[in-house]
Amino acid sequence: MEYSDEGRDRRITQLRKGILELAVMGVLYDERHYGYSLVRVLSESGSISLKEGTIYPILARLDRDGLVRSEWVESDQGPPRKYYALTSSGRQLFDALSQELDVLVSLVQQKWKAPEQSARAGKKLVVRKG
Repeated sequence: MEYSDEGRDRRITQLRKGILELAVMGVLYDERHYGYSLVRVLSESGSISLKEGTIYPILARLDRDGLVRSEWVESDQGPPRKYYALTSSGRQLFDALSQELDVLVSLVQQKWKAPEQSARAGKKLVVRKG
């Protein structure tokens, strides 16, 4: 049975939701940004393509939970921009979540061996013909 592209895409979406929230918090840890500048910073490696529509729901959730604060700042290049910065609670949560992420990533990247493989590694298999 082959796994469907739809099922794979759904799982990728779920995985990205939590990781992107953590990435947004990381970008805002020491520096404030407005929505588009966040998208630029997160996308500059070229490994992921983001839209502002992805970032704003994350920022709204973080704001609602008291993890970011926002302020409107006048701009020389156009209308005022809403800048976001991580609060001290947001920094504490980011530190805890990034440690947890490190543990989970190392778990996923671990080279697993089946128990019977490692138990058999030192033993020779003897086949007897009857």
